[in-house]
Amino acid sequence: MWIAGIIGLDPRESVDEARLKRMRDVLRHRGPDGEGLWIDGPVGLGHRRLAIVDVAGGQQPMSNEDGTVWITYNGEIYNHALLRPGLEAAGHRYRTRSDTETIVHLYEDEGERCVERLQGMFAFALWDRVRRRLLLARDRLGIKPLYYALTQGELLFASEIKAIVRRCRARRR
Repeated sequence: MWIAGIIGLDPRESVDEARLKRMRDVLRHRGPDGEGLWIDGPVGLGHRRLAIVDVAGGQQPMSNEDGTVWITYNGEIYNHALLRPGLEAAGHRYRTRSDTETIVHLYEDEGERCVERLQGMFAFALWDRVRRRLLLARDRLGIKPLYYALTQGELLFASEIKAIVRRCRARRR
C-alpha cells in the first residue's frame, strides 16, 4: 500500500485528476493489487494497494459512514482488533474488517490525538471535510515513509519522494 495526494491551497481550484493519477501510478510497483482515487475540489487522495488485510473490503481511499472523513493509508495497525469493540460500542458501524476503517473511526472520536492510540507501522493522510483539515501522520519510528513538499499553491505528499518529484515536474510543463 502506498499513498499520494495533493491539497490545493486555493479552495476555488480543483485538483487535476490526470496529474494525481500520474503521481499515484509512479508507485504502481509497490501496490500492484489495486488503485484508488478520490477528489473533492482542491483535495485529492491517491492509493496503490498491496492486498494483505481484508482483501475484498479494504479499498482506498476510504471514508467514514457519511463521507465527511476520508483516508489513504499505508501500513498495519497491530492493535486494531483491540480498538474495534470500543469503537463499535460508541456507535461506529464497520463496513469492512480493515484496520484502515479503525483509524477513521478513532479519528472521529479523538481527533488528531487518535495517533497516540495506534500501535504499528503506518503512514496516512486523513482529510476532514467538515473542518477542511488534513492530518498527515506516520509511525513514531518512521517505518512507513511519508514525504511532503509545500510548493507554490499546493501541499504534496507521497510514500516515495519520486511521486512528488514527478508531480512537481509535471506542473512546470
